Amino acid sequence: MSKYYYPAIFMIEEVGYSVIVPDLPGCFTQGDTIEEAAEMAKEAMGLYLEDTPEEEYAKPSKPQDIELEDN
Repeated sequence: MSKYYYPAIFMIEEVGYSVIVPDLPGCFTQGDTIEEAAEMAKEAMGLYLEDTPEEEYAKPSKPQDIELEDN
């Protein structure tokens, strides 16, 4: 099995952090701390890909190609 590295976007919220993974539609999570949010993001990506055959995995984007909103 290969390793895949999907970029994640961390956003500061009023309480904690939210995380989205643009290459995996609907893959998002949150955490109270940045460390917890990172762990939750790894878990969310794993669960998202768990039942997907490896040949169907989305191609990871280059971080510099992801467009972010100003806020």
